[in-house]
Amino acid sequence: MSALSSALSEALRNRFGERFSTAQALREQHGRGESHHTPAVPDAVVFAESTDDVAETVRLCAAEGVPVIAFGTGTSLEGHLTAVRGGVSVDLSRMSTIVRISAEDLDCTVEAGVTREQLNTHLRDIGLFFPIDPGANASIGGMAATRASGTNAVRYGTMRENVLSLTVVLPNGQVIRTGGRARKSSAGYDLTRLFVGSEGTLGIITEVTLRLYGIPETISAALCSFESVEQAVAAAIAVVQLGIPVARMELMDRGLIEAVNAYSNLSLKIEDTLAFEFHGSPAGVKEQVEMVAAIVEDNGGRDFEWANAPEDRNRLWKARHNAFYAVVSQRANAKGWSSDVCVPVSELSGCIVRTRELLRDCSVPAAILGHVGDGNYHVVFAVDPANQTELDEVAAINKKMVQHAISVGGTCTGEHGVGTGKIAYLRQEHGDAVDLMAVIKNAIDPAGIMNPGKILPSQDLRSRQETH
Repeated sequence: MSALSSALSEALRNRFGERFSTAQALREQHGRGESHHTPAVPDAVVFAESTDDVAETVRLCAAEGVPVIAFGTGTSLEGHLTAVRGGVSVDLSRMSTIVRISAEDLDCTVEAGVTREQLNTHLRDIGLFFPIDPGANASIGGMAATRASGTNAVRYGTMRENVLSLTVVLPNGQVIRTGGRARKSSAGYDLTRLFVGSEGTLGIITEVTLRLYGIPETISAALCSFESVEQAVAAAIAVVQLGIPVARMELMDRGLIEAVNAYSNLSLKIEDTLAFEFHGSPAGVKEQVEMVAAIVEDNGGRDFEWANAPEDRNRLWKARHNAFYAVVSQRANAKGWSSDVCVPVSELSGCIVRTRELLRDCSVPAAILGHVGDGNYHVVFAVDPANQTELDEVAAINKKMVQHAISVGGTCTGEHGVGTGKIAYLRQEHGDAVDLMAVIKNAIDPAGIMNPGKILPSQDLRSRQETH
């Protein structure tokens, strides 16, 4: 771990005053996310209020080779925030300005600390919304950095499809903009896509320009239950293959339903369940519902339970978004471990059945949930972080899930990102392309100060640094 020099500490304190802190409690808060990963605290925290603040912090740290870790709301799940080499955590939560909104162009620009709920509250009166909805009230900058998605991805895509351009502070403190507001461009390399999903390892995102959408004229949500998870997944696959434009299609196994009922004070039927949401005109929604209802019936699904009133829909989706915490709450002092594989939809049923078999003798409380419309599913485990036997057991299950997903053309992470938790699987998934990633990382960040220890295996970075 690196400790800050007295000169750097003095320079940061002079620049930021009370917005620079070395308080232990604050450092501990900034050295962990929401999951089981072991915390690693930074040496100091800077609360940035502008792109200039971020750039100056990076310039000062770069001069001494001190690591810099961006921090949004602290909700990441794969160890992205751990300061494995110490350094300075740059907290972007005060950068919460919605810079501009263009209703005519269906886009907006926001500072990185704006949260998805804050943005949608602001957009509601304009008749617009931003659809990407990871379970937590994450910051837009963090969502872009991890290439997040969520329950609406089956219709609206992920952050990759919905970010038009970025303002980024590079490892030398230089500020760049990666694109404009045009909906397409053939000019140069696609730097926006390079930084979306880079997890703060290439630079710090400070502003994001996003696509927006009109609030649908009609929104309808429903639950339907099945006797088996195989039936539920078969129905979901049929919906996708017929091209029905559902907005949300979520799998919740019976273990998750039981946990959600207890946590969110609901009384949902404890069976394997699909939750749907339909967006569109009244006629369009009616047509979608009729088609999905026929598919559900063909696959042994029960009658729909409707949640058409906004308050009922909000309660349903809030309960779904709280699924991680619902599972973890089943044990005192537990931490969550959430897997995150994504496979081709045609492979989804076999993968989930195999996962159910892996969980059959698991000693740790666990539940399956997933954005089954795009082949992404999770197992949430409630682990005792002090019990190494439990951690080893879950790690073995997670490894089998990941390796099988990759073997059928899938990925080790559909939306949580790599962080520290999925580094071991990157070369298995991407092969020699990892070498090119290391070249890019070393070219942009030769000193390795940007969120070190994340995404790329350290031996790949070392080999490249030694070669050059």
